Amino acid sequence: QVQLVESGGGSVQSGGSLRLSCAASGYTYSNYFIGWFRQAPGKEREGVAVIGSDGSTTYADSVKGRFTISQDNAKNTLYLQMNSLQPEDTAMYYCAAESPAYYSGYYYYRRPWLFRYWGKGNQVTVSS
Repeated sequence: QVQLVESGGGSVQSGGSLRLSCAASGYTYSNYFIGWFRQAPGKEREGVAVIGSDGSTTYADSVKGRFTISQDNAKNTLYLQMNSLQPEDTAMYYCAAESPAYYSGYYYYRRPWLFRYWGKGNQVTVSS
Protein backbone atom coordinates (compact mmCIF):
# COMPACT_ATOMS: atom_id res chain seq x y z
CA GLN A 1 0.00 0.00 0.00
CA VAL A 2 1.40 3.37 -1.05
CA GLN A 3 1.67 5.99 1.66
CA LEU A 4 2.80 9.57 1.22
CA VAL A 5 3.59 11.70 4.26
CA GLU A 6 4.35 15.40 3.89
CA SER A 7 6.36 17.52 6.30
CA GLY A 8 8.08 20.87 6.40
CA GLY A 9 5.22 23.33 6.10
CA GLY A 10 4.77 26.32 8.34
CA SER A 11 4.49 30.07 8.43
CA VAL A 12 6.93 32.52 6.91
CA GLN A 13 7.01 36.14 5.90
CA SER A 14 6.90 37.29 2.33
CA GLY A 15 10.23 36.64 0.64
CA GLY A 16 11.07 33.74 2.92
CA SER A 17 11.79 30.10 2.13
CA LEU A 18 10.47 26.71 3.11
CA ARG A 19 11.24 23.17 2.06
CA LEU A 20 8.55 20.53 1.89
CA SER A 21 9.32 16.85 2.07
CA CYS A 22 7.23 13.86 1.09
CA ALA A 23 8.26 10.44 2.36
CA ALA A 24 6.93 7.63 0.18
CA SER A 25 6.51 4.07 1.35
CA GLY A 26 5.16 0.99 -0.38
CA TYR A 27 6.12 2.63 -3.66
CA THR A 28 8.13 0.45 -6.00
CA TYR A 29 7.02 1.65 -9.40
CA SER A 30 9.65 2.33 -12.03
CA ASN A 31 7.44 4.44 -14.30
CA TYR A 32 5.64 7.24 -12.48
CA PHE A 33 4.99 10.88 -11.88
CA ILE A 34 5.09 12.34 -8.42
CA GLY A 35 4.59 15.94 -7.49
CA TRP A 36 3.11 18.75 -5.47
CA PHE A 37 -0.33 20.26 -5.61
CA ARG A 38 -1.87 23.02 -3.55
CA GLN A 39 -5.30 24.21 -2.61
CA ALA A 40 -6.15 27.57 -1.13
CA PRO A 41 -9.47 28.20 0.62
CA GLY A 42 -12.26 28.59 -1.90
CA LYS A 43 -10.07 27.61 -4.83
CA GLU A 44 -9.57 24.47 -6.85
CA ARG A 45 -6.62 22.23 -6.31
CA GLU A 46 -3.82 23.15 -8.69
CA GLY A 47 -0.58 21.62 -9.81
CA VAL A 48 2.62 23.20 -8.55
CA ALA A 49 5.35 20.91 -9.86
CA VAL A 50 5.77 17.31 -10.88
CA ILE A 51 8.76 15.10 -11.55
CA GLY A 52 8.86 11.93 -13.58
CA SER A 53 10.73 8.70 -13.03
CA ASP A 54 13.12 9.91 -15.73
CA GLY A 55 13.86 13.05 -13.75
CA SER A 56 11.93 15.39 -16.02
CA THR A 57 10.30 18.32 -14.24
CA THR A 58 7.28 20.50 -14.94
CA TYR A 59 6.34 23.66 -13.09
CA ALA A 60 3.33 25.89 -12.94
CA ASP A 61 4.10 29.30 -14.43
CA SER A 62 3.36 30.95 -11.10
CA VAL A 63 6.25 29.19 -9.36
CA LYS A 64 8.87 28.94 -12.10
CA GLY A 65 12.18 30.34 -10.96
CA ARG A 66 11.11 30.28 -7.30
CA PHE A 67 10.31 26.63 -6.55
CA THR A 68 12.44 23.56 -7.22
CA ILE A 69 11.19 19.99 -7.15
CA SER A 70 13.63 17.16 -6.57
CA GLN A 71 13.69 13.57 -5.40
CA ASP A 72 16.08 11.36 -3.52
CA ASN A 73 15.41 7.86 -4.78
CA ALA A 74 17.64 6.27 -2.16
CA LYS A 75 15.47 7.81 0.57
CA ASN A 76 12.18 7.53 -1.35
CA THR A 77 11.64 11.19 -0.60
CA LEU A 78 10.33 14.04 -2.70
CA TYR A 79 11.18 17.66 -1.98
CA LEU A 80 9.89 21.08 -2.88
CA GLN A 81 12.23 23.96 -2.18
CA MET A 82 10.20 27.15 -2.10
CA ASN A 83 12.00 30.48 -2.27
CA SER A 84 10.75 34.04 -2.55
CA LEU A 85 7.43 33.00 -1.09
CA GLN A 86 4.50 35.33 -1.57
CA PRO A 87 1.15 35.59 0.23
CA GLU A 88 -0.55 34.06 -2.84
CA ASP A 89 1.46 30.88 -2.20
CA THR A 90 -0.54 30.34 0.98
CA ALA A 91 -2.33 27.00 0.67
CA MET A 92 -2.48 23.42 1.79
CA TYR A 93 0.24 21.58 -0.11
CA TYR A 94 -0.24 17.95 -1.07
CA CYS A 95 2.13 15.32 -2.35
CA ALA A 96 0.64 13.00 -4.97
CA ALA A 97 1.82 10.13 -7.12
CA GLU A 98 0.56 8.15 -10.07
CA SER A 99 1.83 5.07 -11.85
CA PRO A 100 2.11 3.88 -14.50
CA ALA A 101 2.65 7.14 -16.34
CA TYR A 102 1.36 7.32 -19.91
CA TYR A 103 1.60 11.02 -20.62
CA SER A 104 3.92 13.98 -20.16
CA GLY A 105 4.51 15.93 -16.97
CA TYR A 106 2.74 18.90 -18.51
CA TYR A 107 -0.35 16.73 -19.02
CA TYR A 108 -0.29 15.37 -15.49
CA TYR A 109 0.38 18.49 -13.46
CA ARG A 110 -2.75 20.14 -14.86
CA ARG A 111 -4.93 17.15 -13.97
CA PRO A 112 -4.74 16.35 -10.25
CA TRP A 113 -7.65 13.93 -10.59
CA LEU A 114 -5.36 11.54 -12.44
CA PHE A 115 -3.26 10.98 -9.33
CA ARG A 116 -4.39 8.01 -7.26
CA TYR A 117 -2.08 8.37 -4.27
CA TRP A 118 -2.22 11.41 -2.00
CA GLY A 119 -0.73 12.61 1.22
CA LYS A 120 -2.83 14.34 3.84
CA GLY A 121 -1.38 17.75 3.13
CA ASN A 122 0.75 20.31 4.89
CA GLN A 123 -0.16 23.95 5.45
CA VAL A 124 2.03 26.74 4.12
CA THR A 125 1.17 30.28 5.22
CA VAL A 126 2.96 33.35 3.89
CA SER A 127 2.31 36.68 5.55
CA SER A 128 2.97 40.07 3.99
